[in-house]
Amino acid sequence: MVYEALKKNEKRIAVIGLGYVGLPLALEFAKKFEVIGFDINADRIAMMEAGEDPSNELESDAFLNKNIRFSADQTDLRNAHFFIVAVPTPVDEHKVPNLTPLLRATQTVGKALKRGDYVVFESTVYPGCTEEDCIPILEEESGLKFETDFKVGYSPERINPGDKEHTVDKILKIVSGSDPVSCSEIGKVYGEIITAGIYEASSIKVAEAAKVIENTQRDLNISFMNELSIIFDRMGIDTQEVLKAAGTKWNFLKFYPGLVGGHCIGVDPYYLLHKAKELGYDPQVILSGRRINDSMPSFIAKRLVQMMIQRGKSPQKTRVLVLGITFKENVSDIRNSKVADLIKELEAYSIKVDVSDSYADAAEVKHEYDLDLCDQPGTGYDAVIVAVNHSQYANYDEEYFKGLCNEDPILMDLKGIYPPTKNGLTYWRL
Repeated sequence: MVYEALKKNEKRIAVIGLGYVGLPLALEFAKKFEVIGFDINADRIAMMEAGEDPSNELESDAFLNKNIRFSADQTDLRNAHFFIVAVPTPVDEHKVPNLTPLLRATQTVGKALKRGDYVVFESTVYPGCTEEDCIPILEEESGLKFETDFKVGYSPERINPGDKEHTVDKILKIVSGSDPVSCSEIGKVYGEIITAGIYEASSIKVAEAAKVIENTQRDLNISFMNELSIIFDRMGIDTQEVLKAAGTKWNFLKFYPGLVGGHCIGVDPYYLLHKAKELGYDPQVILSGRRINDSMPSFIAKRLVQMMIQRGKSPQKTRVLVLGITFKENVSDIRNSKVADLIKELEAYSIKVDVSDSYADAAEVKHEYDLDLCDQPGTGYDAVIVAVNHSQYANYDEEYFKGLCNEDPILMDLKGIYPPTKNGLTYWRL
């Protein structure tokens, strides 16, 4: 069986895609097995060979004493027998699932596939994708027969970027296989590194669905909070105070309003939407939640403009500082950042915007969003928007913000970091 062969180092594990998900997983496996870490980006491979995480999530000592070889050469995958595919699954500009990275990775694995091999997919997809889209490619590229010659499974990733407590080994792992034997074997392999336990799903589709609804559920809960914040703002009620009061009940679910971006919560619901529509069902609740969350940058920008006009300030003569552009706190990832959408909304009103974020890479921000990061905030701003809860921002006080601004400034605290204040500035939060 493949598990025993891997234990004896007679066979190797290959992890395809070494981003936020793949790299920590590969390094964890490399404590127990012989591993090939594969990525198509040779520059990223060079960084990892030097003990550097391109995603800035892992320290250099995470690479020490690991039985791993990094490679961008597809021929090296022929030496592997247990393949784990952990590539991104984004959506395109029309919010349609873009399976290109996944299907290309599947082709790459198919070319290296041999009799007795296993392929496990971790990328977030809609239910049915593994069996309907990926397995036929594996068969075509390898010339082998599914089930007879090779086995397939699905084990959804549960990496939480920026979280140093819930690391890959400490999060319960769902596994599934194309039959009971493959599910058991896959569970044994992951069980070597996952201390939190293994849950065997009844089928691949169940495991796929479990993953996609995790983030869809969170998306919907946050969209409800966002809608409440819009309603309560019109009423002149502090949403955070409402949630604090409601949270005294034991079964109240504690979610908060905010910008919903990134490569999970802001993306995964579109995979479920896509599959549902393909089956002839038009989802109402999921789509409604997505619309609300996607509309929040527009709402915030419009609210700021209203507040400026109430002060007799023209948007064309307004300067705004935005602190934070990554999709969440204390990470460098800017993918699908709704802060970038907010900045574009502000610029549409002819507002001059400066953006500062020490976590983000300036060249990457320029390439992705055509925005320039400033090294240090300037002065003379009419408003400051704290968009991301980076740990360094927690130390800023009202005197700091007033020092950045003109008279009668506005502080928009999108994450509810600071206590409300009326001492020389107008405080607003979702």
